[in-house]
Amino acid sequence: MELLRAEMSNHTLQVKVYGDFDARGSRNAQPEIDDIIHNDQHSEIEIDLEQVRFMDSSGIGAIVYLYKRLVERERKMRLENVTGQPLQIIKLLRIGQAIPVNTHASNEYL
Repeated sequence: MELLRAEMSNHTLQVKVYGDFDARGSRNAQPEIDDIIHNDQHSEIEIDLEQVRFMDSSGIGAIVYLYKRLVERERKMRLENVTGQPLQIIKLLRIGQAIPVNTHASNEYL
């Protein structure tokens, strides 16, 4: 799994995720996630999951971990372009009740 950062504006950072968001991917992404939490100064973080085809509980755990740490620092996070199996697990676990989730197909948040 790979995370690529792109500044969308002075206050929004986009993080594109490529590959499976599973145990291995989450473990590999942890240093990047910690860097976003502790060193990045953007007030909003957009996680783009368009290129993620598979997500397991480790991926959900990494997303929730990032979200909680950002909220503690009075920052916002949202998930964009979520489709397929990742969308199914996010809906099943009702992640959209806490974290804004754009399903890509409808451009509406869960």
